[in-house]
Amino acid sequence: MTGAGDTGEVASALARIEREDPRLSAFVEVWPERALADVERAVRLPLGALPFAVKGPAGIRSYVARRLIAAGAVPLGSTSVPGPGTVWQTWGLGAHGRTVNPWRPDRTPGGSSAGSAAAVAAGLVPLATGSDGAGSVRIPAAWCGVFGLKTTNGRLPSPDRTGLAAAGVLARSAAGARTCLRHVLGDHRPQPPPSLPVPAVFSPDLGYAHVDPEVAAVVRRAVRRLVATGVVRLVDAPCRLLDPLEAWQAVRGGEPSPAAAEIRRENDIRLDALFARVPLLLSPTTPNRPHGHDGPGELYSTALTWAFNLSGHPAASVPAGFTADGCPVGLHLVARHGTDVSLVEIADAVEGALIAPRVVTVRP
Repeated sequence: MTGAGDTGEVASALARIEREDPRLSAFVEVWPERALADVERAVRLPLGALPFAVKGPAGIRSYVARRLIAAGAVPLGSTSVPGPGTVWQTWGLGAHGRTVNPWRPDRTPGGSSAGSAAAVAAGLVPLATGSDGAGSVRIPAAWCGVFGLKTTNGRLPSPDRTGLAAAGVLARSAAGARTCLRHVLGDHRPQPPPSLPVPAVFSPDLGYAHVDPEVAAVVRRAVRRLVATGVVRLVDAPCRLLDPLEAWQAVRGGEPSPAAAEIRRENDIRLDALFARVPLLLSPTTPNRPHGHDGPGELYSTALTWAFNLSGHPAASVPAGFTADGCPVGLHLVARHGTDVSLVEIADAVEGALIAPRVVTVRP
């Protein structure tokens, strides 16, 4: 994606959705008449009728969607999120049933931005909106092998009163999200390319998580390649956080406790110290690979992501590689508060050194 579309791109995207979505079930609704009617207006604007999808039935009203439309992007439909009564860690529910992972239809795409990630991974749209309160952009991005960004908490409007959820975007690559992100943030200042190598700390588990050994191995190989190609320079500094589970649940449930407050305060202190030394933290995005459609059991797929919904740091997932059974694995990039655009530039350099993201078609 180059950041601009045209009339043919909108029509082609609608045709792909019509052909592939009955098996993928990434969409709740599709709006072909509206999209085609909007092309003439949008094609004259900076994003040039770029087709995109919005997360969930209310996604068209989100701040990110409204900013993209104002810049000339064309919404094609709303994507799936977990259905009523569904445990929040599990799959999305689209118009044709449960949403499947384009790489492994027997596995979930992750959530809650399930359909957005699946639609981007399968090449139905080049960009989709998401929101992230515990990893809801980054987890499906990791499991579908695409780029996903959670912006700095509070930088963009969010309806979430807890302050945990932040707006996000999913795209085939960081480069594909760059121009759109600038329009969303209203930040068009010239951004120099990152000075490489970027000093970074790598933590395989953030000090508390239990990570699938094969997932950890894929991420370690990716980090070694980043070092070998001069994209990052690892700094020997610890990143040992306290498990944020209790703190996150207390904030989400509106039931504060002294123990939860202490976890959050201590993690903020440790992260402040880390980001005073380096601009980048690397880890796996998830501790596990995509699980089946019956759910993750007792495992928290959010174990490595929700710490940064509490702290508010911008964070992204980029494709790191695959497990032996064909499941995508994400590399998690976390940066200093407010450095969203710089983080996307770094993610672009990271992707350039790793396996190029691929577009898949859904297997029957």
